[in-house]
Amino acid sequence: MRPTAARFLNILVPVKRCVDYAVKIRVNPQQTGIDSNVKHSMNPFDEIAVEEAIRLRERLKEKVKSITVVTLGPPKAAETLRTALAMGADTGIHVELAESAPAPEPLGIARALRAVIERRRTSSGEETDLVIMGKQAIDDDLGQTGQMLAALLGAAQATCASKVDVDADARVVRVRTEIDGGAAELLCTLPAVITTDLRLNEPRYASLPNIMKAKKKPIEKLSPEDLGVDLTPVLETIKVTEPPKRVGGGKVLSVEELVNRMKEGGIKLS
Repeated sequence: MRPTAARFLNILVPVKRCVDYAVKIRVNPQQTGIDSNVKHSMNPFDEIAVEEAIRLRERLKEKVKSITVVTLGPPKAAETLRTALAMGADTGIHVELAESAPAPEPLGIARALRAVIERRRTSSGEETDLVIMGKQAIDDDLGQTGQMLAALLGAAQATCASKVDVDADARVVRVRTEIDGGAAELLCTLPAVITTDLRLNEPRYASLPNIMKAKKKPIEKLSPEDLGVDLTPVLETIKVTEPPKRVGGGKVLSVEELVNRMKEGGIKLS
């Protein structure tokens, strides 16, 4: 990742198709994972990343040259790209996986994203100046891909961003990140990888005209073989089970009864 000579920013936003946040998760009968025959939508953290990329364009105007969204997933994942395009992204890249293929792991995804960036550089000469992505996906909550991608690219990184300010002329980005007990402010030199937190913004709803326009925006289809990456998982899931059901509590009529109940339960009182 090297800065573009013209000082225009090319922004890449990885997005993921997940089980919708409002769906009640259930384990499948085989206990190998969750039931996926439910409503899916864009990972909420990735929606925030798309929104932030669009807001950067609105603030920086012509200094943002392009916003490209990329996803890895089955054919239905193209719907997620169309949602991002309707929000305001310019083009999409779909690394298509078989419907029966296992979900790729963070390191495999990071390697695929690096290959996408390198492919853009060699094929069209476009450098990727800024990668904005969700800090985690709500299906696996791993929260590792952004950090791994930054390490593979040798780029600056800022995680859990709650505020992003880009100085395109100085080629720096100032990021306020969420940390335990408060916030920290980081100054990163472009190119950089930023992962988004919930406090960064509130994503917009795509308007009907933009939804119609998104149908005509280009989506490039690639395969893992085109990128030269192997997405075979290295971890094996042995078994997936639901947590034990919570037992309802009971009511007591007095402090003395409460103390007796606690003693019966083996709780020692000092």
